[in-house]
Amino acid sequence: MSVRESAVARPPQTDLLASGGSAVSLPPTPRKARAGWRGRLEIGLLVGPALVMFLGFVIFPVVMAAYYGFFSWQGFGVPTQFVGLRNYITILEDPTFQQALWHNVLIVVLSLVLQGPAAILLALLLNRKLRGQSLIRVLIFVPYVISEVVVGTGWSLILATNGGLNGFLNDIGLGALAQDWLADPNIAIWTLMFIITWKYIGFAVILFLAGLQGIPEELSEAAAIDGASWWQIQRRITLPLLGPTLRIWAFLSIIGSLQLFDLVYIIWGQYVSSTAGTSTMAIYMVTNGRNSGNYGYGNAVAVVLFLISLIVALVYQRFVLRRDTEGAITGEGKKR
Repeated sequence: MSVRESAVARPPQTDLLASGGSAVSLPPTPRKARAGWRGRLEIGLLVGPALVMFLGFVIFPVVMAAYYGFFSWQGFGVPTQFVGLRNYITILEDPTFQQALWHNVLIVVLSLVLQGPAAILLALLLNRKLRGQSLIRVLIFVPYVISEVVVGTGWSLILATNGGLNGFLNDIGLGALAQDWLADPNIAIWTLMFIITWKYIGFAVILFLAGLQGIPEELSEAAAIDGASWWQIQRRITLPLLGPTLRIWAFLSIIGSLQLFDLVYIIWGQYVSSTAGTSTMAIYMVTNGRNSGNYGYGNAVAVVLFLISLIVALVYQRFVLRRDTEGAITGEGKKR
C-alpha cells in the first residue's frame, strides 16, 4: 500500500494523534442528528398531552385561586375590590378554621393508628392459605369501591338517633347503650373514624397484599428452618421488606385525610359538623366561600389548604420517602 493510500484509509483523528495533537470529536452524522430529534419529538408527543392537562387542570386553577384570594369577589364579573392579604390573615386568625385544622390533624393521626395495624394484620392473615380467602378479600375491598354518597347516606340512616343501630339496641334490651352517634361532640369524631376505617381499610389491605406478593418465600422458609417463629419472621423479615409499601400507603392516607370532605358533608352537613366536632378545612372552605357568596375568601381557603398539603407532601418526601427513591437509583445515577 502506498503512503497516499494509507493516509486516505486512516480516519482523520488518527492523523491528529500521530502528529502529537489532541483528539477532536467529530460532529454527529446527519443520521444520528435525525435520530436525536426524532427521540425528542416522540418524548414531546407522549409527554405533551399529560403536561397540558397538568398545567390546565392543576397549576392554572391554583394560580387563579391565589389571584382571586386577593379580592373580595362574589363569584361573577371581574374582581375589582382588592383586599390584599386580608383574606389570608382572617383565615389564620379564625378560631373556626383553627378548629377545622385540628380536626384534620386528628383524623390524620387516627387514620394511621387505626387503619395501619388492622390492615397489616388482615393482609398477613389473607396472605396465608385459608378457606374462602377470595370471598374474604372481596368483602373487605367492597366498601372502598362504594360511592361516598351511598356510604354517607347509609351510615347517616343507621346511626341517627332513631336509626337502625339504636333501634336494634333497644330491641335486644341494650337501650342504655344507645347514643347520639352523630351529634354528640364526644362521640361524633369516633363515629367518623369508624366509618373512614370501614370504608378505606380495604384499599390498605389490597395494597399490603400486593407488597407481600413481592417478598420471596425463601426468606421466610430459611428463617423457619433456623427456628424463628411466625411472629419473629413477620417482625424481622416481612415488615421491614414491606416498608416501602407502608410508607406509600401512609402518604396517601395523610393527603386524603387533609382533604377529607365528602363523607363529612353528606353525614353531618356544613352546619352540624362544626357543632359535632367533625368539621374539616374543606368543609370550612365550602361553608365560608361558596355558600356564603364570598368566592374570594373561599379561593383563599383553597390556597391555604393546597399549601398545607404541599408542605406536608414535601416534608414527607424529604424525610420519609427519600430512602425509597434513593434506593431505586443506581450507583452510576448517584455519581451524576
